[in-house]
Amino acid sequence: MATTSPIKIGLVGLGKIAVDQHIPAIRNNPGFELVAGCSPHARPEGISAYNDMAAMLAAHPEIEALAICTPPQVRHRIAKEALATGRHVFLEKPPATTLGEAEALRDFAAQKRVTLLASWHSRFAPAVNATREWIAQRKLKNMQIVWKENVRQWHPGQAWIFAPGGMGVFDPGINALSILTAVVGDQVIVKKADLHIPVNCDSPIEVQLEMVTEQGGVPVRADFDFLQENLQTWSIYAEAEDGGKLALHMGGTTLEIDGAAVMQEPEREYPGLYAHFHALIANGQTDADFAPLRIVADAFMLGKRIAAPEYVE
Repeated sequence: MATTSPIKIGLVGLGKIAVDQHIPAIRNNPGFELVAGCSPHARPEGISAYNDMAAMLAAHPEIEALAICTPPQVRHRIAKEALATGRHVFLEKPPATTLGEAEALRDFAAQKRVTLLASWHSRFAPAVNATREWIAQRKLKNMQIVWKENVRQWHPGQAWIFAPGGMGVFDPGINALSILTAVVGDQVIVKKADLHIPVNCDSPIEVQLEMVTEQGGVPVRADFDFLQENLQTWSIYAEAEDGGKLALHMGGTTLEIDGAAVMQEPEREYPGLYAHFHALIANGQTDADFAPLRIVADAFMLGKRIAAPEYVE
């Protein structure tokens, strides 16, 4: 497909993430033209909106690509329908509710010869590449992830997040795991998981993970919490055997080496994601890495369920 003119794109799902991130990123990328969106209820200002994807595509057959920003429980069905029409697909994270769904979508995209992007927005945080380079030059002693935020602030009224397939605190936690799997240069194996699940929910509100890198044997501890108030914590720490220390803060916008700040830049994840999506389409490629989702799946498989207090929004 020629990419000299903007790629016409539609949005499936017009909730908070679409309004806060996707719409601005698309509109600021000259390689894309936002044509329309669809949602059963949401009607953001300035968007031609339809009740569902079928109605949107019927009205706008010129749409060449679709970004799917729905809750994960319905993502597989919608993505498969989109791929079946021969359109390129951008999957908001997590790409699906199960590895089986995700792998099926990757295979179907290859069959249809269209681009599929399983997006991990945190990998496009400004300090992630520098973190990868620092780790590649050292033998690590250990790593720690502390990823804590307020579900009431970031997901108001979104009951799907604690429903089966919603992943609970893994919804933000998988962002940290996407950075981890991008920077360690090794497979990450889950050894232990404590899943604190509210008695009225089906997905965890707090998680502790003990992991290890397969080849290097580096222990990795992760602490996820969905009830953090005030300042939110999105940090990853690495300690090298030579004593060097790295700290990645605020989701990857701030980097400290040996206690000194070496990088502090504004968040620009979604502009980077859409530039990547455009390049994939132009080159006839797919990016469908499911390593972060595999860690979550393994945690659910071997995790110890611990009853937590009832969650009331």
